[in-house]
Amino acid sequence: MSDFLQEAQVTAAKQALDRLRAGMQASIKGKDDVIDQVLVCLVAGGHLLIEDLPGVGKTTLAYALARSMDCPFSRIQFTSDLLPGDVTGVAIYDETAKEFVFKKGPVFASVVLADEINRATPKTQSALLEVMDRARVTVDGVAHPVGAPFMVFATQNPVDYEGTFPLPESQMDRFLMRLQMGYPQPADELEILRVARMSYDAIAVKAVVTRDEVIHLQALATQVYVEDSVLDYLLRIVTATRSEAEFKAGVSVRGGLALRAAAQARALLRGRDFVLPEDVSELVCPILAHRLGLTRQTSDALEERRLVVGILRRILAAVPGPS
Repeated sequence: MSDFLQEAQVTAAKQALDRLRAGMQASIKGKDDVIDQVLVCLVAGGHLLIEDLPGVGKTTLAYALARSMDCPFSRIQFTSDLLPGDVTGVAIYDETAKEFVFKKGPVFASVVLADEINRATPKTQSALLEVMDRARVTVDGVAHPVGAPFMVFATQNPVDYEGTFPLPESQMDRFLMRLQMGYPQPADELEILRVARMSYDAIAVKAVVTRDEVIHLQALATQVYVEDSVLDYLLRIVTATRSEAEFKAGVSVRGGLALRAAAQARALLRGRDFVLPEDVSELVCPILAHRLGLTRQTSDALEERRLVVGILRRILAAVPGPS
């Protein structure tokens, strides 16, 4: 494959992504912006953290994506008694073969919903670190690839702190993006009430892209051209977070790379083979906000998120775009 994308490649990629978007919109009403950001996360090869109240469609969103891609979907309900082996799998002694055989855990799927991830202990949470970073699980010194594509959808309730274990910074940094769904608009909620599906299992979603097509889309996104002036703009935004007094620490190098990858994916979603400054600026908050903490105490996670996003928007307003 050449260093530059061909027009036919970009057109085919946009058509595939348009099919994915339409397939998800059939199940997720009134959340087109959220669906687009999920697709950006998918194409960039990243993982997603959805921090929102229960019952707003987080599970349905993950299920609709997996079924639209004709890929296996797995849901893991995180609880305080969940063990790392319950997530990754364990080695079991086979009496017939006289050897240990690895039994795969639920993390071996293309789309994994880690429901209420902050209800598990830090030890169990850390079981996801390797698989989110390297797409593999190591048990008894043997590495087991989970396959591609691989995407973790994690959810957590930002209000209820009782019986929860906040995700450490190292875990948060593994998520490419953090989103909130919010309540639907009245007209969209009325449509949801008409259909009256209480379970995501009742959703009939038709596969519109194959697993191989998704892998191809992810490879194409890495070839989307990023001009030096746009890279400089991105770097100035990242650098500004490191000199902001209200942040404990600025965005890491990993965060800057995540913003670049997401901007490339957004450009491909829009049918372009090059990144515009708006691709960067539109993704700053969902890509960077969860990587930043405040020096001051706040009443809850919702308040901290609101303050961090406000500071990021102030930085965006102060950093000039490419001339």
